[in-house]
Amino acid sequence: MSWIVFTYSLPSKASSSPRVTLWRRLRRIGAIALSGVQILPDRESCLESFQWLAQEVRQVKGEALIMRVEQFEGMSSQSLINRFHEVRREDYTELEAKVTELEMALTALDEAGDRAPIRDALEKLYKHHADLRQIDFFDCPEQKTVAARLKQLTHALLPPSPAVTIAPQAIANYRQAHWVTRPRPHVDRLACIWLIRRFIQPEAIIRYGKTAKANEIPFDMHQGEFQHQGNLCTFEVMAKAFNLDDARVQTIGEIVHEIDLRDGIYLHPQIVGIETLLRGWLVAGFSDSALETHGIALFEGLYSALDREGAATDP
Repeated sequence: MSWIVFTYSLPSKASSSPRVTLWRRLRRIGAIALSGVQILPDRESCLESFQWLAQEVRQVKGEALIMRVEQFEGMSSQSLINRFHEVRREDYTELEAKVTELEMALTALDEAGDRAPIRDALEKLYKHHADLRQIDFFDCPEQKTVAARLKQLTHALLPPSPAVTIAPQAIANYRQAHWVTRPRPHVDRLACIWLIRRFIQPEAIIRYGKTAKANEIPFDMHQGEFQHQGNLCTFEVMAKAFNLDDARVQTIGEIVHEIDLRDGIYLHPQIVGIETLLRGWLVAGFSDSALETHGIALFEGLYSALDREGAATDP
């Protein structure tokens, strides 16, 4: 396993401000210190992070050097990974303490108490957790513990949802289906289109119209099996119907649910960015086909990103 090493020096007369700023930046990108140098795993994103730092060092008349190291003499790759775990463990322990504080605050509330401040604080903890996941290069075990605590607290803040029974469907029966949904597809329909093309039939025929023809399967319309049911959006209904038992699909369903229904159940940090992007496409006047193409790329990218980030981190 190889590593990216960053070493730098600042002018002796430089003020403390650049030094403090650089230290904070190194911490923010997840680098660890070892014998006077900073280390990150050999990944393209990590190399880019060090390159930006090197540029900043040179702007204040300092010197910076970036090296790729295959092995450190007397230290195994696992030893270095353990050091990364130690640093992230401290971060997760600090985050978990904040979760405990919110749990205690929630317990102290009576039924009429205002839960909004707790929810706002919880949303910030989710964002902090997502930021830590970005620099948790080797999946620190404590991450899942904190994720579970966040999820438990989220559910404790919410009233119980009514049970919804979804009739199971066999994917094989829909391989040759023709589908139809309403024009100007937005978040729920775009996610459903991605689901159809990824898990059912990549070349599926999907038409945009206000009513379904006799040979078409409607989705996210006021007819057929695949529409909102109870407190579930159409994507969630389809995922359950086709038994797509995939944590990443579940997370995408929760993101779609919040953007579509706005009921405040889910707090994923990706929600704001995805909602802004989707709204921008509509404002820009994208055609139905362009919305479909961009939507598929968006949700495929999100699905792949969740594979790296770990869908278990989500509420």
